[in-house]
Amino acid sequence: MNTTIQSDRSAVSHLFSAPVIVAALGYFVDIYDLLLFGIVRIPSLVSLGLSEEAISQVGASILNWQMTGLLLGGILWGVLGDKKGRLSVLFGSIITYSLANLACGFVQDPTTYKALRFIAGIGLAGELGAGITLVSEILPKNLRAIGTSLVAGIGLLGAVVAYFTVEIFDWRNAYFIGGGLGIALLLLRIGVFESGIFEQVKGQKHVEKGNFFSLFTNRERLVRYLKCIGMGLPTWFVIGILATFSNEFGKALGIAEGIKPGLSIMWCYVGLSAGDFLSGFLSHWLQSRKKAVFLLMLFTALCSIGFLYAGINTAAQLYAVATMLGFGIGYWAMFVTIGAEQFGTNLRATAATTVPNMVRGTVVMMTTLYGTFKGTFSVINSGALVGLICFAIGFYCILTIPETHGRDLDFLEE
Repeated sequence: MNTTIQSDRSAVSHLFSAPVIVAALGYFVDIYDLLLFGIVRIPSLVSLGLSEEAISQVGASILNWQMTGLLLGGILWGVLGDKKGRLSVLFGSIITYSLANLACGFVQDPTTYKALRFIAGIGLAGELGAGITLVSEILPKNLRAIGTSLVAGIGLLGAVVAYFTVEIFDWRNAYFIGGGLGIALLLLRIGVFESGIFEQVKGQKHVEKGNFFSLFTNRERLVRYLKCIGMGLPTWFVIGILATFSNEFGKALGIAEGIKPGLSIMWCYVGLSAGDFLSGFLSHWLQSRKKAVFLLMLFTALCSIGFLYAGINTAAQLYAVATMLGFGIGYWAMFVTIGAEQFGTNLRATAATTVPNMVRGTVVMMTTLYGTFKGTFSVINSGALVGLICFAIGFYCILTIPETHGRDLDFLEE
């Protein structure tokens, strides 16, 4: 009995240790700032004096600049995480995006806005991968899935806070709040310790660390890397297509009430947070990362079909299905965890940081495909075709990638 109690206390102390809490709060601020432009896009560009047509074009351009920053930042922070340590990325990334977001509150023209969102994108790229890598390496392997799901589940609530912050304050103050939260978070990170597994490798001068290009020089390693990216595609299909363009889908479905994409995204992230909490426990219960991700991906596919073809005819129904879609893509935490567990310590941060940002970067291709398909097909069918591609790739990747549940992470990539 006493042994069981001690074991339970030990698990709780591990799961609520400083690195886990700080990684969760860091991801919370990261998500707040990542989605903030999408929420304030229209009011911020209107206040800068842009016409309705210009808002659409400039808004898409600014978003693409932010996504490009995420892609480049993922590589930068991933390499630094393996060369200099996980904590250096946690500090560096949050300083970068916090200062960029504070500066966004003073922006007066679209060109400066693009540059600042690009810098913010670079900063935002490092938080999740470094946090998941650190938590994965410091927690016992039997608690790893639950720990990373706590990080993502808590972090994703940042989207909800971002939405309501914009509802209460104007867009400039929303940026100031995001930057301020990031600066405040730095104070909490003072007591966080570095991963012991990384410290062991750090002193081994003969081991090559953080070589991004080595992901492409070995065929088996490259296939693992591409499969990690592929299984994440359905997550950003839901966010980047179904939720972001929910106003277009609402019109196509004949919904009389105007659909707010920002509200769709918020409800999607409410579900996403709940799904992320579940995914860790589901993986722990099934003793399998792959089974947990497959089941949630299947649920997402069915909800996507319902979103497009089930005859939704009210705004409330659409937002409800958006919440269910978010719950389904709650395998996001497990997907990033699998990415960290697939690779050795000398490449782990590089892989875990670049993989989610590569997935985010594919949104540019998804939106391009969606726009191209609309030239031939209806809005509904165009969305469905993009989804078909994403889910086909996602299911293939999760079914064929190696299982990592219970894997010892103390190994190197040759």
